Formats: sequence, C-alpha cells, structure tokens
Amino acid sequence: MDLITLLLTTFVCLSALAYYFLRRQQQQWSRLGVPAAANPHLLFGNVRGIFKQEHSCTILQRLYWEFKGRGLKLGGIMNFFQPAILVMDPEISKSILVKDFQKFHDRGMFVDPVGDPLSASLFSLEGAAWKAMRQKMSPTFTSGKMKYMFGAVLNVAERMRDFLAENCHREDIELKNMLQRFTIDVIGNVAFGVECDSIRNPSSEFRLMGLKANRFDPVRFLKFFIGGSYKRFSKMVKLKVIDDDVEKFFTDLARNTVHYREENGVKRNDFMNLLMEINNKGKLSNEANSGGEGITLNEIAAQCFVFFTAGFETSSTTINFCLYELAANPDVQERLRQEIEESIAKDGGEVTYETLHSMDYLDRVVSETLRKYSPVDNLFRMSNSPYTPEGLKFTIPPGTLFQIPIHSMHHDPGYFPSPERFDPDRFLPDVVKSRHPYAYLPFGEGPRVCIGMRFGLMQTKIGLVTLLRNFRFSPRANTPDQLRFDTKTFVLTAQTGMYLKIDPIQL
Repeated sequence: MDLITLLLTTFVCLSALAYYFLRRQQQQWSRLGVPAAANPHLLFGNVRGIFKQEHSCTILQRLYWEFKGRGLKLGGIMNFFQPAILVMDPEISKSILVKDFQKFHDRGMFVDPVGDPLSASLFSLEGAAWKAMRQKMSPTFTSGKMKYMFGAVLNVAERMRDFLAENCHREDIELKNMLQRFTIDVIGNVAFGVECDSIRNPSSEFRLMGLKANRFDPVRFLKFFIGGSYKRFSKMVKLKVIDDDVEKFFTDLARNTVHYREENGVKRNDFMNLLMEINNKGKLSNEANSGGEGITLNEIAAQCFVFFTAGFETSSTTINFCLYELAANPDVQERLRQEIEESIAKDGGEVTYETLHSMDYLDRVVSETLRKYSPVDNLFRMSNSPYTPEGLKFTIPPGTLFQIPIHSMHHDPGYFPSPERFDPDRFLPDVVKSRHPYAYLPFGEGPRVCIGMRFGLMQTKIGLVTLLRNFRFSPRANTPDQLRFDTKTFVLTAQTGMYLKIDPIQL
C-alpha cells in the first residue's frame, strides 16, 4: 500500500468515526425518550449562526417556541455537538436553581487557575472551590458595603453629567458609547482603584482592554464550548479562553494596585480594599471567618476581572435600553423624573443611598427594562447526577448542560401580556404576586444568584437619576424604531449606536 493510499484510507476512517460519533451524540435524546428539537446540523447542532448571524437570544427564542408549540416543559437540543436541555417551565427552573441545587451547583465553565488564572473567578469556579470563594466574597456585596461605595459611583456619575452638559448639543453624541465609558470608569474606580477617566478619554487602555475582554466571536465561543465540555483535554492542550494581553493587563493592574496600597498604607472605599482585607486576614473586618484561608493575588485579580467584565457592559446596556424606552414613552419619563425630584427634595436636596432606594417607580422602570432587555439571555447549569424532572418519565444523565432561556420567558405573553410594550406597572406588588416568581430571572436565583446584583442596580439607578435630573430625552430622526442586537457580544447590547435628542433641564 503506497503512502497516498494509506493517507486516504486513514482520512476516510477518521471521517467515518467522527461522523459516527456526531450522529450518535445527536441520537442521545431519542434513545432516552426525551423530546428534541428538529433537524440539528451535524456540526453546529441547533445553534447554527450563533454569535455570527444571530445573537443567542434569537436562536433560543425560536427553540423555546418550537417546544412550547408542542406543549413541552423542556426539550433536548444540540449545542454544536453537545446534547443540552432547554427548560421552558418555571417550576422546573426553580427545581434546578434552588430545590435540587445540589445536583446543579456548577455552570459547566472552563476553569484552570494555573494555566488561565483569570478564568478562576467566582462566576466559573465549581464545587468546593466555588463554595469557599462565595463565602469569602458574600460580605463584600451587602447593603452596608454598597453604601460604602455609593459616593465613588456618584462622583463618576457627576463627571458624566458634566461631560454631557458640555456636549449634548452635538449631533454626533452617542449614548451607548458614553454610558459604557461611565460604567467602565465606575468599576475601574471601585474594583481596581484606577481613575481612568474614559468618559473624556475613550481611547484609554483600560477601556480598550475591557472591550476586548467582552467581545465574543465564533472562535471565542468555541473555546468556551470546548473548555467547558472537554475539561481534561483542554487543560492537557493548555487551552486559554482569555487572551494573553488581556490577562497580563488585568493581572499586573491588580498586583500593582495591591503592592502600592500596602507599601503606602492607602485605604479607599472600594471593592479592592475589601479584597485586600480578605487577602490579609482571611475575612473582612467585623465578619465571621467562614471561608477559611485568605485569597491569593491571582484570585484577587480573577475576582476583580469578572466584577469588571460582568458589571460594566450589563449596567451600561441597561441604562442605554432604559433611556431608549423613556424617550419613546415620555409619560413614563416625566412620571419618573417627578418621583426623583420629590424623593430628593424630601431628603434635603441631596442624592443619598437611602433616597435611591426609596424610589419605587424607578425600581419598576429598571425592572421592566431588565425584563424586556435581559443583559444575559439564558442561565446555564451542569448536572452532576441523574435527574428526572417532576411529572416526566425520562431520566437525563449527569454531565448534561441545562439552559433556562430567560429572555424567551420574559417575552412570553403567558407571563407578560403584550411583551413588546414597555410597562413598569407589570412590577406593581399585586401584579408580581399573580405571576410565577421564576418567570422573571434577570439575575438568576438560588445560591448562585448574581453576587453583584446590588452593585449593578445601584450604579444603574445612580446613572439614571443623574441623567434624568439634568436632561430630557426624546427620539431623533436617526433613532431606530426597532432595536437589533449585536451578534458578537455575550451581553445583550444594541447593534448600532444610540442617538437621542438631549435637552438640558435647569434644576
């Protein structure tokens, strides 16, 4: 047998084996009696075009309605060539997130503290490592600690106000970009103690690295997929999901900040200071030591990194979408502005942490924005043991990824009538009580609920209060009637810039 024949034979055999493996994977749901989505692609499964032609929320919404149309509570899909379960029923969601949490405590993310140190964040950690880190980190996000950081966030919001007052007359002023710079400055300030001032310097390295860390494309998505699905193989081949230059920038930044503060006795009211307390003492001052030993410099860098990347895009897009809806609904905007002014007047004319939390209508407006534009469109958990959903006759094997499509649930008229209409009164107490509590999950739920929820809501509300006190927003000729979503971001964000008419208000 000559060399060419040998190579051809080897290629054909390997192709046949690969084809057999892929087809067998796709037949898993039929073998188990689990209803499944139709016509998966051999390589891309049911998510063909994800992060390229379509955002994941669009693909999952299509699958959601396919299953709902068949009267199903959940269904099998193929994430590329990985079998997964899509959950449509909020009661099953409750089981996964809370009641049966011990079977679903991990997200199934790639984690390699040695080879890819920034991957070892609270968001991705698993098992005992996650539990220990969560215990250490939870005290840093209490209401008391949010009040501790309130002043720093307000200062950045006032710098944004000043910048917009100088530039609101410009035709080219674009809100999505500006709001992104606001939240980057906020989190850069409280996470790393860095005054990067990207509001006035949009080309700052801090902002550029943050944007690069948050960009998603098919190659990066494939890295996350392979890293989460084939963890031993990924560590063996030294797979990295975070780019080397991004890792170096954020790791060096965290190390240099810690060393400078320790050598110079610097203390600030920020997240980094709280992490340094845990690093030195194994706990925060005045807190029980429930998390064991302190944390390393690499762990500090990883927690700051995920706080930054998870926080700046989610909050900036929420404010952006909210202003878009307020411009389209001037009656809602004026009602909210009136509440803001009345609440601040009652508290002596100053914006305080307590004032912010007394604004009921503001809370409903933000909740409705998160309902219509969920920053993260689906929650995911990896099962670690066999699972038989209540009321169903089949058993799903361990190692299966479960996805809860919260964007789809938030747009289901069975839970939210006329879902495309922006209506903050959906979150009146009596209306909320009439709805299944697990039909609305912008921050997740259960032990792995978003730990930064309080901070995200605080900076979002501070940004909105500051802007609405000083400016009135309305549509312009180039304001889109319908928003399209950027396909290359994990966080839901508008595809194009946000141009609104901005009129100053004399306080």
